Amino acid sequence: MVVVPLQGDIWWAETEDKRRPVLVVTRSEAIPVLTGIVVAPVTRTIRDIPSEIRLGAEENLEVECAASFDNLQRVLRSALTKKIGNLGLRRNELCRAIRAMTDC
Repeated sequence: MVVVPLQGDIWWAETEDKRRPVLVVTRSEAIPVLTGIVVAPVTRTIRDIPSEIRLGAEENLEVECAASFDNLQRVLRSALTKKIGNLGLRRNELCRAIRAMTDC
């Protein structure tokens, strides 16, 4: 069974130089037809700024961390190797972080 990522999911992404968790930003309806999707990299550096979302045990991550919307990246959908968790009812924070990142 092929699992298609959804907006708000947290996945392991494996690129040529590293493996890291990422938060899927691309809207769910577009993901099945796209080769590349936009993700927010997850980092242990927590700045407590409006353009990030704090993550941790509730999202199945081992350490407190944050998804950084100031560092959005395009990755190949095929680079997403394993689903870790998702934002669940906190999905509205994704829209808040995007607005903060774009300052609109």
